[in-house]
Formats: sequence, C-alpha cells, structure tokens
Amino acid sequence: ITSLAAMTAWPSGVLAQTFPAKQIRIIVPYPAGGPTDALARIVGQEIAAALGQAVVIENRPGASGAIGSREGAKAEADGHTLVLGNNQTHATNALLMKDLGYDPQKDFVPIAGLADLQHVLVVRKDLGVANVGELVAVAKKAAGKLNYGSTGQGSGSHLAMELFKTRTGIEAQHVPFKGAAPMALEVVAGRIDLAFATLPSVLGQVQGGEIKGIAIASNVRAPQLPDIALLKEQGVADAEADSWLALFAPAATPQAVVDILSKSVLTALAKPDVAQSAIKQGIAVNTRGSDAFKGYLKAELEKWALVVKAANVKIGG
Repeated sequence: ITSLAAMTAWPSGVLAQTFPAKQIRIIVPYPAGGPTDALARIVGQEIAAALGQAVVIENRPGASGAIGSREGAKAEADGHTLVLGNNQTHATNALLMKDLGYDPQKDFVPIAGLADLQHVLVVRKDLGVANVGELVAVAKKAAGKLNYGSTGQGSGSHLAMELFKTRTGIEAQHVPFKGAAPMALEVVAGRIDLAFATLPSVLGQVQGGEIKGIAIASNVRAPQLPDIALLKEQGVADAEADSWLALFAPAATPQAVVDILSKSVLTALAKPDVAQSAIKQGIAVNTRGSDAFKGYLKAELEKWALVVKAANVKIGG
C-alpha cells in the first residue's frame, strides 16, 4: 500500500503509477555466493518490499562479468531487468577487452551507486613489516624480488597494486591467480609476499592473524578493521582503489522508472539494519544517486585508463 502511494506521487504520470507491472530481475554477472551476489540479494529483498513485486536474482557469470552485463545491456528498457555491476563490469573491462559487446556508459543508466568492497593491503605474516613505510623499505632493498598476488590479469587487485607501485616507486613480480581464495591461501602459506585483496576475501585470515593487513586503499577506514590505517594516512596519496558496486538499467529506461528504483534503493540502504547486513558481508555501504554516479563512473574510467596505460596491462577478450 505504501509503495503504491509513493509511486503515484511521482510526477511522470501513468508510467510512474504502473511500474513495476511484473517481477523485476537483477542480473548478477558472477557466480552465486560472492559479495556482489550477496548485495544483490539484500537490495532485491528491499526493492520487492518497497515496490510490491517479486525480485529474482539471476547469476550469469563468465568473461570477467561481461556475459551477464551484455545480457543486461540488450534487455528491454522498462526497468524490469537490472544489472548489479561493479568496477570490473562497468569500468576496467572497457579498457582491457577488445570485444566487450557493450559500452558501460552509453548502454546503461545507473540507478544508484550502492557500496564499496575496500581493498586491504596484506603481507605474509613473516615478512617483518607492520606498515606501508616498512614495506616500501623492504621492497626497495629487495630490488624487485618480492612477489605480489592478484585475482587475475587486469583484475581490481592487479590494478590496485600497479597504482600503488606507481605511487611508491617499488617493484615486485606479478603472480595472477584464478580468484581471491587461492591467492589468499598462498599469502597464508608464505609463498606470496603481498597483495591487495577485497575485504570479504581475507577478513577471516586478517582477524585470525594468518596474514597481516597493513593498509586500506580507500578514503575511509574499513568498519570491520578500524585499526588498520589508510594508505593516505601512511603517506601514500591518490592510491585509493575501492571496488565499487552499483545497480544499472538499460540506457533507454524512462527517467520516471529510474527515479522510482533509485529512491527505493537509496531509502533501503539508509536503514541501519540493511547497512549492517552489508557490513557483515565485508561490504561498506557508500550510496550515490543516479546523476552523481554518472560523474563518478566517468572519473573512474579516466583514472584506471591511466593506470592500464602506464603499466601496459593487457588481457584477452
């Protein structure tokens, strides 16, 4: 009842009054069980409650998130098919993949920026460093002999380290893995010296003392690890590398529908219990409205294009 009253209050006439006319599906371009999927389910439940229609989550993994994103770009632009994308699907893929099959800016309109997966700089526990300054000193003394893990060539963790290397002047050898879990295991085992990892993927190991977290690559400290200082608090400026999560619709979706969806999502994420559910998953809520996120996305593409070019990062596709 409340949702119907809210919809009829919108100034865009019949469309605002009749949307949604059927169930809404949110495409997640990754397998079930990860943080992107977890946030989609949290948000989907809230949209369903607010708008009075069922919301289904469809996992469409593959090609670094490109398969599901491509499907979302080609969906009918009526607001009933959305994509929960991230910095890979809607930013760096466009810089790294030749045949992406969609344009993250031209083929989509953001409903809202939702949250961040903060990158934590971790090191093997016997590396003998407690902060970024000590790591930089050890790395420069080792003259490129340290190795760093990533979740794959061109991944967020890879680009985060390339940015960090640029800002600090260190050298290290890249060892890409197929995902966060095997990378974290190798840091725990001491075969990988350092890595940037999204918080959900290493939170347990950091809290359990199996690996050491020494910095957060974000503008705000991680709510789950508040004692770990930011890179900029340790003298490394402009090295923020949040992996963000955002909800998108096909580009031609009517503005009235975008407004309804945006309002429902932003209202939901402002609820303390909903935000807390995200935090438990290792996710930091950081909302931006549709227009604000358009500007942020443009800036992200420009920022990472410079990193990709400077480090000569290439992947297939």
